Amino acid sequence: MKRFRRHGHDQRDRVKQELFQFNKTVEHGFPHQPSALGYSPSLQLLAIGTRSGAIKLYGAPGVEFMGLHDENAAVTQVHFMPHQAELVTLLDDNSLHMWSLKGHNGLSELLEIGRFTLTGPPGAPPHVTRVTAVLAHSSGELLLLGTEGGHVFIVEVPGFRELEERNISLDQVASSVPDDYIGRRNLEHVEALQENPSRRNQVVIGYGRGLMVIWDLEKQCALQHIPATQQLESMWWTEDGSYILSSHSDGSYCRWMVGGDDVCEDEEKSDIPYGHFPCKAISKIIQLPTAKGPPFLLFSGGMPRASYGDRHCITVIQSKTQVALDFTSRIIDFFVIRDGAQHTGDPSALVVLVEEELVVIDLQSEGWPVIQTPYLVPLHSSAITCSHHVSAIPLKLWERIIAAGALQTTHYSKKPWPVTGGQNLAPDPPQRDLLLTGHEDGTVWFWDASGVCLSPMYKLSTAAVFHTDADPNDNMNQSTEGEWPPFRKVGCFDPYSDDPRLGIQKIHLCKYSGYLTVAGTAGQILVLELNDEAAEQTVEAKVVDLLQGQEGFRWKGHTQLDVREEPVTFPPGFQPFSLVQCQPPAVVTALTLHSEWKLVAFGTSHGFGLFDYQQKNNVFVKCTLNPSDQLAMEGPLSRVKSIKKSLRQSFRRIRRSRVSLRKHHVNNAAKLQEANARLEAELAEMELAPVQRKIEARSSDDSFTGLVRTLYFADTFLADSSHHSPSLWAGTNGGSVFAYMLRLPAAERRADEAVSAQPAKEIQLMHRAPVVGVVVLDGHGAPLPEPLEVAHDLARSPDMQGSHHVLVISEEQFKVFTLPKVSAKMKLKLTAVDGSRVRRVGVAWFGSNRTEDYGESGLLVLTNQGDVHAVSLPHVKMQVQYPCIRREDVSGIASCVFTKHGQGFYLISPSEFERFSLSTRCLVEPRCLVEEPRPPAASNHHGAPSAHRNTQDAEDADVLQEIQKSLEGEHTSFLENNVKTA
Repeated sequence: MKRFRRHGHDQRDRVKQELFQFNKTVEHGFPHQPSALGYSPSLQLLAIGTRSGAIKLYGAPGVEFMGLHDENAAVTQVHFMPHQAELVTLLDDNSLHMWSLKGHNGLSELLEIGRFTLTGPPGAPPHVTRVTAVLAHSSGELLLLGTEGGHVFIVEVPGFRELEERNISLDQVASSVPDDYIGRRNLEHVEALQENPSRRNQVVIGYGRGLMVIWDLEKQCALQHIPATQQLESMWWTEDGSYILSSHSDGSYCRWMVGGDDVCEDEEKSDIPYGHFPCKAISKIIQLPTAKGPPFLLFSGGMPRASYGDRHCITVIQSKTQVALDFTSRIIDFFVIRDGAQHTGDPSALVVLVEEELVVIDLQSEGWPVIQTPYLVPLHSSAITCSHHVSAIPLKLWERIIAAGALQTTHYSKKPWPVTGGQNLAPDPPQRDLLLTGHEDGTVWFWDASGVCLSPMYKLSTAAVFHTDADPNDNMNQSTEGEWPPFRKVGCFDPYSDDPRLGIQKIHLCKYSGYLTVAGTAGQILVLELNDEAAEQTVEAKVVDLLQGQEGFRWKGHTQLDVREEPVTFPPGFQPFSLVQCQPPAVVTALTLHSEWKLVAFGTSHGFGLFDYQQKNNVFVKCTLNPSDQLAMEGPLSRVKSIKKSLRQSFRRIRRSRVSLRKHHVNNAAKLQEANARLEAELAEMELAPVQRKIEARSSDDSFTGLVRTLYFADTFLADSSHHSPSLWAGTNGGSVFAYMLRLPAAERRADEAVSAQPAKEIQLMHRAPVVGVVVLDGHGAPLPEPLEVAHDLARSPDMQGSHHVLVISEEQFKVFTLPKVSAKMKLKLTAVDGSRVRRVGVAWFGSNRTEDYGESGLLVLTNQGDVHAVSLPHVKMQVQYPCIRREDVSGIASCVFTKHGQGFYLISPSEFERFSLSTRCLVEPRCLVEEPRPPAASNHHGAPSAHRNTQDAEDADVLQEIQKSLEGEHTSFLENNVKTA
């Protein structure tokens, strides 16, 4: 008998291995707190480093890599090694790390292959070796490291071997500086390093005080001094090697000629683009040539300090066209992608990393429009308040959503995505999946969640239905004709909601009918239908009193939103046709839709109701409020409402002061500073309670026993065992389950006759733990199919012959009851065993990775400890358990959403979803290959510090002869002198 039981256990273990496997597969969205940007023209990959020590690489859509430094330090710089599949990162703990894309089983993976920390002479102070500037030399063999102490260390890579004999000490440089240079006694730190694009043995060292020194790496001597006197911010060496551009802390930039005298006294050109009044620093400057026209000049910063010091701008100038691109958050870095295999053609795209998003500008189309990003989209453009996942979307609905979304993106460039590195080798997704995110500003974003890229498809806004505090005349995106600076707002990050009551709290989409229902913070429930044409219509509100006249309760929270009485024109897409307004206008805590029965059920902390959206009538209301539930009458927004209102008013004041500044050209700096100071004080106050409106945080409070946690429609046996009927089930925070029998008229009379409901059953759990889920199991023990799923031949009909059961999932246990008698049959305790509580639950299908047609239904469960469990159905036995989310990450646990095929998403930051899977069959993960780039064939670069000296010298002689010919009759340059002395 024991042997037989052991054999049964072994067989079950084999089945578990076929069905369950835990993997964290990919991170979707925008990296939290980015701190560095890099780009490889040869690999066509971009890299983003973060303040938490992550390094992420992106290429063509689907090509993604991620690495994590062991040190918990911010990445401050990222540099790809030229023409190699390697990159170097500098952390703020002063350590350097070498990463490589290595091939393994036909795929590439990002691996750390070395680390290095610069060490100075014994007893030297730390600032001597504190790295402030890094130059990855074009030879691919050297790193030049400028330091806070003013030294430049030269390191051989990939082995990180310091070449002490080639280091450039501060003393060497200082001894060659002319005596009359004002800052020769203190050159300060190395601010920037640049290589001469036409002579690889020359680099320019830029010091903080302003001095720039052109240094010969072979001869180890200074060739030219450029004695700028303003604090240096950045440098750029023009492509032909004849000029160096420097940008400075006073908002100026200068152009200096290379060659000639040892000391270049006068800059050829000096300009303060937004001058007359003190300006902010120009932190980075780039100049790139074009084949048939004037060059592009791009720089960040330089804005007038008093008027526009709070703007985050990059200015683009070509010929007489000048635009100040005004970004939504602080600029981290930017680069320009150029045409051609060697990245030497005309500039094609400007890529800008700001703190909250990545913006790409098309530099070749008229008006320089934005290119839509297929990944790295800021999910948090308005704060995410809820999520809803829908698997296996029918093609027709998918295409209609894409078509509606395409009409919203006509202002984007038609150019393809310019970052194209690597190959995406992942198989095509087996199905089309949607992730819907609700946001604080009343929008719902539809994302293509089928594969590695989480791409935006369509955006729905519910604000048009209501009168909000927004002033339609407040439009900061509009630029005035002749305005200076010539601002143009770019980016979509906009975290400030005009009215927090618009926030979306619950979403339910029926993929078969195209009906959608969304519910918000102020008790509003909208029912929407997909329409391919624009339509003008009035949305009439149906007010539902959930208190049902109970005495002694006074709502102290926010008021309801005012519905527009006049017709509103809704664009193609999801259009609202019905609105339910709960009274009191509390946060909607539960929502479900049955598109076959044309019913929507909704619940708040006061009760629940059923709405017939075909007839636009309320069917019934049940108040669940207990006499002791006084806290339920205090709205979660009541404490922050006044702060939010004054915050909005401050923004208005700032906007209006800017508008008047533009119109009247008056220096309004004092008023603006005062408004900014007020705003900062209010923001500081706001940060004291960032999640007060999340009602889940207080859901286990005894004062919220009436709060409705779950709603569920089922066609099952409630009256007796021979007659099944539609039913609605509701579970509350106090451990109560209410079941209502529904009577629906026949289809031909459905539009005229009313739907009726009567209470049928009530279950009170002994432990009174909050009920988080209800599932009815058919005669075979399988969960009932979704509405219309059987009608579309996508699920088998439920078994109505055998007896049904109802599974009630509370925070503490899973309990199965028989139907229609509702007697307890079996249970699985969770809290009593390990102290954890259920936070999220979902029904999923786990397919076998060995047998195509075998699979099992089960429950996906997330606990407050951050563990995910799979529980078998109908026997409610624990199958597997894996740690998934840190138990301290309360918001991550609260944000988790499960899919129907054993996957899940949760927020690891306000802007990123982590995707995970418990299924062996359903796994979405990057599978990419990046091939080693070929070094350029013929090179104009000469004098490279390479081991291959003989061939390089021959190339040098040829190119120098060409340069000498081209310079005949011109002024005597440094290059000419070099040829003569040679």
